[in-house]
Amino acid sequence: MDRADLDDRLVIVISGPGGVGKGTIVERLLERDPRLWLSRSWTTRKRRDGEDPAAYHFVSPEAFERQIDAGGFLEWVDFLDYRQGTPIPDPPPGADVVFEIDVHGGIAVAERYADAMLLFLDAPDRDAQRRRLEGRGDSPEKVIARIQRGEVERSLAAAGGYRTIINDELDDAVTAVARVIADERRRRWA
Repeated sequence: MDRADLDDRLVIVISGPGGVGKGTIVERLLERDPRLWLSRSWTTRKRRDGEDPAAYHFVSPEAFERQIDAGGFLEWVDFLDYRQGTPIPDPPPGADVVFEIDVHGGIAVAERYADAMLLFLDAPDRDAQRRRLEGRGDSPEKVIARIQRGEVERSLAAAGGYRTIINDELDDAVTAVARVIADERRRRWA
C-alpha cells in the first residue's frame, strides 16, 4: 500500500508500556467513533486468559516468518519472548486508521506516514502500572521486564514526538484521546 493510500484520513498511533490500558482505551474509542478502524497487530505470543481472541492476529512463528518474507509488515520486532508486527493497513473507505503498537513501531509508522498522530498512554505511576500488570495475570518476572521496558519506551516516546495522556481514570483518558482526534479532524478538514 502506498503512502498516498492514507493521505485523506488520520493515522493514529497509540503506544504505551504494558499495563497502562491501551487495549481498553482503544476498544472504547472504536465503540464511540464508527470512523475509526483498528489495524490488528500480529503476534506469536499466546493469548492471555480472558484476552479477547480478536485483540491480535495470534499466529505461529512460522506464519509470522512467512508474512515477513512476503513484505506484509510496516514494521515488526522481537519483543521479550515473542514477535509482533504491524501489517500494511487495508482500511475500509473513509475510515481513520488506529495502530495500537509499541513506541518503536509508532516511530516506524510516523516515518512512513509523516502526518501520523503519536499518542503515548501512561499509568499515573509505576505502582499503578505494576498493579495492573499483576491484575491481568503477568508473572512476577514479566511484570519486572515490562516495567523496565516501560522506562525505555517513555524516553523513546519523549524523543519521538509523542503526546502523553495519563490513564488515571479510564473515562477521562478515553475522553482525552477522543478530544485529540476530534481536534485533529477539525484542524485538517474544517
